[in-house]
Amino acid sequence: MEEYTEMFGDINLTIGMLSKEDNISKEDIYSHLASFIQNTDILDDAIVQKLIYYTSKDMRDEDILREIRMLAGEVLVSLAAHDFNSVMYEVQSNFRILELPNEFVVLALAELATSYVSQSIPFMMMTLLTMQTMLRLVETESMKQTFCIALEKFSKAIYKYVNHWKDFPYPKLDAHRLSDKIFMLFRYIMEKWAPQASPMNTLTIIKVHGPTISLLLHREDFHEYALSQVPWLLIQYKDKESDFYITQSLKQILTAAVLYDIVLPKNLRRSILTSLLHQICRVPEPPIKENKIEASSCFLILGHANPADLLEFLDEQIRSTNEAVRTGILTLLRSAINAEEPKFRNHTTSIEKSVKVVMSDLNVKVRKSTLLLIQTMCEKGYIEAREGWPLIDYIFTQFAMSNRNLEKPMKSPDEEREEKSIQETSLEALKCLDPLVIGMPQVLWPRILTFVVPEEYTGTLDYLFNIIRILVMAEEKKKRDIQESTALVISTGAVKLPSPQQLLARLLVIAMLASLGKLCGASAIGLLKIVPEIIHPKLVDLWKTRLPELLEPLEGNNSSIVLWETMLLQLLKESLWKISDEAWTSQLSRDFSQQMSSYSNSSMEKKFLWKALGTTLASCQDTDFVSSQIKEFLVSPSQLGDQRQGTTSILGYCSENHLDIVLNVLKTFQDKEKFFINRCKGIFSGKKTLTKTDLILIYGAVALHAPKQQLLSRLDQDIMAQILLLHSQCSQVLGMSVINKDMDLQMSFTRSITEVSIAIQDTEDYKFQFIYKEMLIGFMLDLIKEEPLNSLASPVRWKALIAIRYLSKLKPQLSLNDHLNILEENIRRLLPLPPLEKLKSEGETDKDKERINFLYERSMDALGKLLRSMIWDDTDAQNCEEMFNLLRMWLVSQKEWERERAFQITSKILTNDIEAPQNFRIGSLVGLLAPHLCDTLPTIRQAATSSTIGLFCAKGICLEVDRLQGLQEGLESNDEQVQIKIASKIAKIVCKFIPNEEMQAFLEETLDGLETLNPTCTKACGIWMITALKEHGAVLEDQLLEILSTAYHHMPVLRQKEESFQFMLEAVSQIASFHMDAVVVSLLQKPLPFDRDTKTLWKALAENPASSGKLMRALIKKLDARLEDDMAGIDAISVACAMYEVILTGTHVTHLYPELFTLLLKLVSCSLGQKMPTSTLSQRRRVMQLGERQQTPDPCRLSAATLKCLQAQAMKEGLAKESDEGDNLWNLLSNPDSHHIGVCALARSMAVWQHGVILDIMEHLFSSLTSSSENYRITGTAFFSELMKEPILWKHGNLRDVLVFMDQSAWDSNAVLRQMAIRGLGNTACGAPHKVKKHKQIILESVIRGLYHLARTEVVCESLKALKKILELLTERDISFYFKEIVLQTRTFFEDEQDDVRLTAIFLFEDLASLTGRRWKIFFAEEVKKSMISFLLHLWDPNPKIGAACRDVLVICIPFLGLQELYGILDHLLEQDLPRARDFYRQFCMKLAKKNQEILWILHTHSFTFFTSSWEMIRSAAVKLTDAIILHLTSRYVELLDREQLTMRLQALRQDPCISVQRAAEAALQTLLRRCKETSIPL
Repeated sequence: MEEYTEMFGDINLTIGMLSKEDNISKEDIYSHLASFIQNTDILDDAIVQKLIYYTSKDMRDEDILREIRMLAGEVLVSLAAHDFNSVMYEVQSNFRILELPNEFVVLALAELATSYVSQSIPFMMMTLLTMQTMLRLVETESMKQTFCIALEKFSKAIYKYVNHWKDFPYPKLDAHRLSDKIFMLFRYIMEKWAPQASPMNTLTIIKVHGPTISLLLHREDFHEYALSQVPWLLIQYKDKESDFYITQSLKQILTAAVLYDIVLPKNLRRSILTSLLHQICRVPEPPIKENKIEASSCFLILGHANPADLLEFLDEQIRSTNEAVRTGILTLLRSAINAEEPKFRNHTTSIEKSVKVVMSDLNVKVRKSTLLLIQTMCEKGYIEAREGWPLIDYIFTQFAMSNRNLEKPMKSPDEEREEKSIQETSLEALKCLDPLVIGMPQVLWPRILTFVVPEEYTGTLDYLFNIIRILVMAEEKKKRDIQESTALVISTGAVKLPSPQQLLARLLVIAMLASLGKLCGASAIGLLKIVPEIIHPKLVDLWKTRLPELLEPLEGNNSSIVLWETMLLQLLKESLWKISDEAWTSQLSRDFSQQMSSYSNSSMEKKFLWKALGTTLASCQDTDFVSSQIKEFLVSPSQLGDQRQGTTSILGYCSENHLDIVLNVLKTFQDKEKFFINRCKGIFSGKKTLTKTDLILIYGAVALHAPKQQLLSRLDQDIMAQILLLHSQCSQVLGMSVINKDMDLQMSFTRSITEVSIAIQDTEDYKFQFIYKEMLIGFMLDLIKEEPLNSLASPVRWKALIAIRYLSKLKPQLSLNDHLNILEENIRRLLPLPPLEKLKSEGETDKDKERINFLYERSMDALGKLLRSMIWDDTDAQNCEEMFNLLRMWLVSQKEWERERAFQITSKILTNDIEAPQNFRIGSLVGLLAPHLCDTLPTIRQAATSSTIGLFCAKGICLEVDRLQGLQEGLESNDEQVQIKIASKIAKIVCKFIPNEEMQAFLEETLDGLETLNPTCTKACGIWMITALKEHGAVLEDQLLEILSTAYHHMPVLRQKEESFQFMLEAVSQIASFHMDAVVVSLLQKPLPFDRDTKTLWKALAENPASSGKLMRALIKKLDARLEDDMAGIDAISVACAMYEVILTGTHVTHLYPELFTLLLKLVSCSLGQKMPTSTLSQRRRVMQLGERQQTPDPCRLSAATLKCLQAQAMKEGLAKESDEGDNLWNLLSNPDSHHIGVCALARSMAVWQHGVILDIMEHLFSSLTSSSENYRITGTAFFSELMKEPILWKHGNLRDVLVFMDQSAWDSNAVLRQMAIRGLGNTACGAPHKVKKHKQIILESVIRGLYHLARTEVVCESLKALKKILELLTERDISFYFKEIVLQTRTFFEDEQDDVRLTAIFLFEDLASLTGRRWKIFFAEEVKKSMISFLLHLWDPNPKIGAACRDVLVICIPFLGLQELYGILDHLLEQDLPRARDFYRQFCMKLAKKNQEILWILHTHSFTFFTSSWEMIRSAAVKLTDAIILHLTSRYVELLDREQLTMRLQALRQDPCISVQRAAEAALQTLLRRCKETSIPL
């Protein structure tokens, strides 16, 4: 409902826009409204009324553009679908009597009448009456046109009502009243307007004629008037633009006349026919297509009414010689027949007579139209037995005529095209001919046979044979059904039928074409199958069985021409034997001879004809006749066409049964003829006779076809001797050798020798020794050598190769060297030829280029067959391999065309069901061939695939051949990705069948390929190598060392080719996935430091997902074994270096990390301070950069580098964290002096939250605490010392035992070990406070013991730190026994040179203050007094941390002296800007002097020792403090001063290098002087 409301809201908005004056927008609005109204089923009444108002208003508005008014009228008419009455009312209200209306109102009424006939008819009478009153008022041309249009549409509407009034929903109206008004309106227009009408008005009046006269014809009283108007209409045929409308109106009138069964007057009918024929046959200006169609329809209407009259008219007209008239009438007749008008069938004879009238017309268009008409007549059965044959004969005659015309020089392309069109039409007519249409069999049989033999009808044989076959089969069926034949009776009548021999000869020759897939060939055989009785009654049974067998090869697509020819000749032999009639056979041979001229010399039919003639003579038992025929052919060979081929074929096939006769006749002919320079006479004298060269060929053909049991006995004397004699004679002319100049002689001799060799081989007499073999092979090689290496103009190479192939098979057998020499010579003479395109470019014409291409293909084929024959005829596998290796250099040639040839030859060698010797090795060959599946040319890819598959088949290995061939087809693609994908699939299928023992040879070949082949082949090479290793890797253990050695050998070269190098790396990785230990051992034997190739190999193994896990485990196992005695040799360093390369690739170490970490840490520890043995260093020379020094690798640093790499990976995996030492950690770790510090830093970098990992590390490292290696013990102790502070490790780990070892090591003689042990004891306070409390006595004794190790401040510092941590956990009671000792020892380190010692001692003293009990309070107060000077002076220590610590300890210790008043002074030290030392000391001493002069005096007495401090700041502070003390001492204490000593010391400090000290000393002297004066004490 919402959509409905929205829609009508939009339309109301649109209607509102109609009131505007914008004409442009109105055009868009009306277009939109027209579409909207047509697509809307329901409109609101109010909207309809508004639209009617606006559209009517705009339609009548003269000020609006005409286009808008038309659109408004269209919308108004479309509104009638929603409210017809309102629209009609609106229009009628503006269509008033005696008042000229707006033209668009009239047009709207007309549109309503045709669009809404049913609703408009009731208003029609009123409309016509009103219109009648208006005609007299019309003056303008436009209004006349408007009223004519209206009358046309009113007439159409009324005509529809008159003929279909029963379909209207109201009672029948008086149609006569309506037609009366139409009559009056039409008569007025014809009388008043038509005579002086303009062309435009005339056209509208023409359009009115059809509907109006059609309507008037329904009333008999109007017939005369209506028909009287037709001549006016016919007179208007003047203009092409109006002709169509005239014909259209005429068609409407004729249709109405037929409907109302009105007979047109004869004169009128003739006028109409003449006018219409003129429309169809008009010559100067061809009719418009639509007009021609309408005119043809008019003819059909007239023919339906009176066919005899129409045909009589057409027959009269067709007798004229006008081309257009004849073609037009023939087309009309064809249309009439196609219309299948029943009345026309009674006039078939008339149509045939009309056709015969034009049969002699030579005009091309008439001939074609006649053929088309005959075709239609045949299809529709308009052929009668008596008159029909000339029509059929006409089809064949026209085809033959076109053939003859096409053979003549054509005047223009158009004429040639027209003749070809005649041919096509003739064939199409025969194709569509149904020989079984009623009466057709009697027309066709047997006269149709007359077209079989003549050569001019050859092109029609496809359809001719089909017609004959249908006729014969129909007759056979009729015989079976009614045991009687009534149709096909052999009766020549006036027609001369061909003889049986002529039919057989013709059909056999045509049957030969079946091998080319031509339909007529198969049809000829099919015809022979069904007409044996016509040929000879004795053939019925034979052909019944043999012909179906003969047809079987034709069912496939690969029928061999040679096989088919052999089968046909065999059928001929059997048929002649069955007939056994000398006369019949002799006549057949004559008929074969007579048909020689019917075929061209180069045609297949002619070649077969010679062989069939020879076969017929061979079957003829009349020896005299045979001998005479042979003599005739030898003496007059020109009758055969090509005399050489003809005589050679005939005599060759004749010799199959008449060898003696043929040889005798040949000998007689040779002796009789005088062959003095006969070869030249054949060329120059013009005499058409046989030459010696021809006889050489004939002897070869005779040998080839001779009976095998008779050949060998007559070979040497009667055949070979004659061939050699003739050749010798031809090779010498007047004593001059011409052997290398007469190519015809060479070719003939080569062919003859080839045929003799084949004949000998076919005898299968393996004892026969052909004595001419070696001589003839040498002769053939000489011929080949003489051929140029830069062109291919003659077929000598090709023919000589064939001859050598057949000669090589004969006895005696050649040696291997002979075979190799023959093959190598032939390969060198063919494969280096220039590219085929370059060879073809030497040809001047296209024919020359085709010939060169032909010779190229044949030569390559011959070479391939020669290689195939020689290789596989040898049963020794090694010999086969040696012969095959002759192709190796060509298979990898850098020249694309040479590779292509080599692979095509290889494909011929390895395909087509060969069987290799048992020990023939294919591994190397697969590696050589397979990569070329992705070569640059599709031909190479195809040949490489076929060759690879063939290799396995030759070994009897069953592959998925169908699947492989399917993949092979895809290699035609030029997309490299597609090629690689297919090659990979083929490799997966094939590689599994490579023999295991040949894998090394295969891999060597593929590695060579990676070095030398192009990029795509390289990729394929790598894929094959990897695939093969995946299949066979597990069984390569025995060949592993050799394979790896080969791979290492190729690495330097392969590195130059990135992709090849990657494949090689992947191959090693693949091997490692099966034999990881062996590969690891092999690589570890490489000298240190590893060279780039070795590093790359380790990296490749690590990056291979299939082997990375195994690799790391293998390396861990090796390293563990080599560190078993806690000693690191060079072999262990090698393992570490390997691990470095592996870890560097990002290999995950999570699961192996604990073991790997501890082993590497142990290796670092055990290799500390070691030097690399020179014997293990790589001897490979390396180019040094300018300024670079040769460095000897440090084993410990190499190990540390690996550990560093491990830690970096561990950090990525969340197993460790960044060390607080940064990269300096690894320098510390690899330096013997700082190793323990590095270990501690390393321990601190462990991810404690990975406590499972840490616990595993602890477990592996626990043995270090008891190791025989002192370094390793230090390493373990240092590592555990840091872990002791981690509570979580105490909770989960067994650190209690570690604590025991720590306590023991704290007493060790090794200072570093003691230091690390004490650190561990101290860190225990953080990690396990309860353990410290439990074992406080033991721990305190061990740690305090360290305070006495004054030789190593590191131990002392560690003890102080440990004590600080421990004391934080203990109470004053816990340490009461050790308190005094600790305090005293701590005080001794306040002035230590090491900042860390001083700082730690101060911190510890501060902690001791908090632990001072009542027992030790006085003691501690005294120690504070002694220590205060240090604290005060070190407030300005160079180390700010010490200054802050001193401030804190003063704050803590002052209460022990009762000097809390000094807090205020000490607070100044907390300010951001520290007070100056002088000011601070003076304020401090002033406060102290007031409180306790004794302590001030003690400070003075202790200050002297600091005057010689090594720190400038301390010396300066000591002087300033002394100055402050002197200033605030009481007079009593001033008198006690050792003034002399003090003055001397201060005087010395005035010479101090530090200015600050000098100034402070000067100030102190002045203060001393002033105080002495004050107290009257002399200085």
